[in-house]
Amino acid sequence: MKYNGKKYIKKELLPFFWCPGCGNGIIFAAMTRAMEENNLKKKDIVAVTGIGCWGKADDYLTTHAFHGTHGRAIPVATGVKLANPLLNVFALVGDGDGATIGGNHLIHAARRNIDIIVVMSNNLNYGMTGGQYSGTTPYSSITSTSRTGHVEDGFDVSSLVKSAGAGYVAKTTIANPRMIQKFISKAIKKKYGFRFIEIISICPTHYGKYNKMNNAVGMIKDIKQRTINIKKAEQLSPKELENKIIVGEYNDQNIEGYIQRYRKKINK
Repeated sequence: MKYNGKKYIKKELLPFFWCPGCGNGIIFAAMTRAMEENNLKKKDIVAVTGIGCWGKADDYLTTHAFHGTHGRAIPVATGVKLANPLLNVFALVGDGDGATIGGNHLIHAARRNIDIIVVMSNNLNYGMTGGQYSGTTPYSSITSTSRTGHVEDGFDVSSLVKSAGAGYVAKTTIANPRMIQKFISKAIKKKYGFRFIEIISICPTHYGKYNKMNNAVGMIKDIKQRTINIKKAEQLSPKELENKIIVGEYNDQNIEGYIQRYRKKINK
């Protein structure tokens, strides 16, 4: 069966706010298709966002939504889930919102294995505010705040979240919309624990321009060329993996979620 996710989209607000070529539309469409695939009722979904380009996603959803402050989507989503565990709670975060300003919340929500789904759009820079570097910007990249090349290494966010204790961690790119839908759909089906899906996206307006990448099509082709499956990556050396995007499921365990553990304690 094919899904279009249209019932979750406010058609009257289209076209999207995002710049031409931005990957967020691809992520948004795959996410709504995953919602439809799992037959989620709109009244049972809460999408929590912060500040940033991907933080505008809640504007277009027909579900419940909460638009918070920069870096605070995950703690707000945690509060919503604890208040009503029957809800399907999504935290929609960017790399700045989720891993830079919100990095501490990300780590501890993963450590607690909070029962929420986090969908991270990682475009490697602060797209909304002018293309400054973020916690995931690769070494040597040109940004508006690293004109001669970034001197830091970026976070490997999926590995970080796995190490922190999340039950489900997956990574893919906008070059593979079906994989985005597959991973989000699987996260919905798991029901419990911290479920984290990182999607490598593109920002032609800033990151692409500063780094002299041709256009959105060229940036997607570059992503495809550098993408490697996690199973194949395990057989390669660190040198061979330089500049590669490793996609797949980083962790897939049925670990008790925070709410399950909490209930056990209070019901003793």
